[in-house]
Amino acid sequence: MSYAIFKAAGQQFRAAKGDTLRVPKIEGEPGSKVAFDEVLLASDGKKVKTGKPTVTGAKVTAEIVRHGKDDKVIIFKFKRRKNYRRKTGHRQQFTEVKITSLRLG
Repeated sequence: MSYAIFKAAGQQFRAAKGDTLRVPKIEGEPGSKVAFDEVLLASDGKKVKTGKPTVTGAKVTAEIVRHGKDDKVIIFKFKRRKNYRRKTGHRQQFTEVKITSLRLG
């Protein structure tokens, strides 16, 4: 089974053809194509190619499925005996992509 590890927005993702991944928000309409050129490792099931720092000629192509927001993360700061409490929340935006093809280089 072929797969690739690529980098998007400072995070690394493992992708195989047909997978659906949640990556940090990228621009584009649902249904449009997006390409990830920064492939760090590529494998065809028998041979593994590692990049220094990236694999030349490798590319991961995906289709944008939807945009959304993740679950809320609660941040609670507290200092005992000082009457200090702060509660905030954050919802990270994401883009869900479906991997359509892998070019392993």
